[in-house]
Amino acid sequence: MNHTRLGTVRAKELDRKSRRAIVAGSIGNAVEFIDWAVYTTFSSVFAHHFFPPGNDGAALLSTLAIFAVGFVVRPVGAAIMGAYADRHGRKKGLVLTIGLMAAATFVIGVSPSYAQAGLAAPVILVVARVAQGFAAGGEFGSASAFLVESAGPGRRAFAGSWQQVSVGAGILIASGMGAIVTSALPRQAVDSWGWRLAFVVASLFGLAGLWLRRSVDETDSFRRGESRTTGSGERRNVLVRMVREHPKAALRVFGLNIAGVVLYNMWLTYLPTYAAISTHIPLNQALLANVIGLVAFVILLPFAGLLSDKIGRKPTMTAFAGGFLVLAWPAFRLLTGDFRLLLLVQVAGLVLLLGYSANVVAIMAEQFPPEVRATGIGLPYALAVAIFGGTVPYLTTFLTTHGLGTWVWSYCAIAAAIGLIIYLTMPETKDKRIE
Repeated sequence: MNHTRLGTVRAKELDRKSRRAIVAGSIGNAVEFIDWAVYTTFSSVFAHHFFPPGNDGAALLSTLAIFAVGFVVRPVGAAIMGAYADRHGRKKGLVLTIGLMAAATFVIGVSPSYAQAGLAAPVILVVARVAQGFAAGGEFGSASAFLVESAGPGRRAFAGSWQQVSVGAGILIASGMGAIVTSALPRQAVDSWGWRLAFVVASLFGLAGLWLRRSVDETDSFRRGESRTTGSGERRNVLVRMVREHPKAALRVFGLNIAGVVLYNMWLTYLPTYAAISTHIPLNQALLANVIGLVAFVILLPFAGLLSDKIGRKPTMTAFAGGFLVLAWPAFRLLTGDFRLLLLVQVAGLVLLLGYSANVVAIMAEQFPPEVRATGIGLPYALAVAIFGGTVPYLTTFLTTHGLGTWVWSYCAIAAAIGLIIYLTMPETKDKRIE
């Protein structure tokens, strides 16, 4: 009886620690994406402050080009910060990434304008944006490893799904901040100091996330891995070791994200713009459909994670890719400018995306031992995002503007077909014991 009671107490303690870790990891990740997304939310407002006056269009393009720099540097951040988290701990890595993101966001908010500092103004903006991209690259692998390693028994996909919940929540909060600031303040105030207030407030959210992350314990998985390599020197070459000892796992992580990042970026971020361009539906209606779909997506993600923990990774990932293979052609045929049809397409695609987004963090973590896990997750994922995710707006816009918009569905279908092949041939890892 005493043993039973002791086991119950230990189980409750593990559940409490797991819940606290999920809260700290998720809120911190949401804060990072608030800081990341607030840049695009206010880019059209602050662009002209950082470049020579007289050409607002060129200033906006320059500002968006600087935004793209953040994506380019993400793989570098994933490699360096992932190795840091594998050598020194998930907690230290997460504290460092959120601190760096908050500091860079604050710098943008208080940066001098071109009229005040000349060429130094865009240089400061570039440096701050590079720091944001570096932090975002390191965040994904570290947070993913932390969440999955903190999961309770049989709850890895559920725990990992909160990484994606926090991304969606961060984007929604950043959009909400934009709506509040632009609605509550006169246009002149928004242009002069309102946008700066948004960046400063976002950086203060970062301090709250920093406090939360400092309060959690290091994962047992990292501690066990650390004890095996103490004094061996293996941790000094985390990146090399990941590539040499786990090349198939790294390639699998890269491959399983091809379909995911293409369809995620298409449905979650670009579909409103595509619908507005190709069907001439008012952009505000297209964005409303996107927000409704995103809210449903965020709410359903943890339940999709629980489903994956029950029936497996392969069935849910296969349903995602197979569903999109079937949906792609009729979905784009239904985009006729009618709000209800757009909402139907938006929600249907995001429901299918649950199979990918609720699974991907757990699957990636299940490929690697703790000694290289953060690096193994972060670097291949960042490369897939940089190569495939970042090309979605350009390729779809190119097709649409060259009279080939009716073939956008084939781009999505090809991505889904590649994903289906990979998911059908990958090993099932639901019951795999991870250290």
